[in-house]
Amino acid sequence: MGVFKLASCDGCQLTLLGCEDELLALAERVEIAHFPEASSRLDPHGTFDLVLVEGSVSAPFQRDELLSIRARAKKLVTIGACATSGGVQALRNGRDVKGFIASVYATPEYISTLDDSTPVSAHVPVDYELRGCPIDKRQLIEVLTALLVGRRPNIRDESVCMECKRQGNMCVLVTRDEPCLGPVTHAGCGALCPSFDRGCYGCFGPKEQAKTSALAARFQRDGMVPVELVRRFRGITAGAEAFKKEGERHE
Repeated sequence: MGVFKLASCDGCQLTLLGCEDELLALAERVEIAHFPEASSRLDPHGTFDLVLVEGSVSAPFQRDELLSIRARAKKLVTIGACATSGGVQALRNGRDVKGFIASVYATPEYISTLDDSTPVSAHVPVDYELRGCPIDKRQLIEVLTALLVGRRPNIRDESVCMECKRQGNMCVLVTRDEPCLGPVTHAGCGALCPSFDRGCYGCFGPKEQAKTSALAARFQRDGMVPVELVRRFRGITAGAEAFKKEGERHE
């Protein structure tokens, strides 16, 4: 197994390291040949049965590295919002990137970057996606275990609302008029924010066939102005297609 990082904060790799006991058991079954976050033993040019990739493609060298990784990996799993939807970095997409660079860096000519920050799947085939910012430990262990024994990962295909129901949470959207992306966001976080009476921020990205326009209409009826609607849908998973399109409708 190899673990690689593109443009990211390392949080999803830290989730893997945080598995502790489970990681020790995994190490008995798997040779971790490349994981710079955890070991000085590196094999970046070897071949792999499984590769975990964290981060978005935000620079030319990352795109080239990803193509090389995919060519040498039997299975590739993306981990986290950056790898699956472009992450916070995707907020720059469609904007004046050269202007951003000139205003931030003292020597802009040293910076090599792409105009857009894109998910891994925009460049190479992906065998499985683990969403979240960061990913959920339980989902990660389930995927690794499933791949080890040769079965399909058993991860629920549902929205955050279902997790709220199972935990007995009162709906913050209905009872508190708190803007919440839970109805259109993929489950996996355990309804973390609603459990603390806060609306979901959409960290796990849009659920399949998410009815974002209906939720946006509800927000508008509650008095939300267009600029705030854009901010709601263009956050941690800014490059996710459903959230991106809904944000563009209100720009």
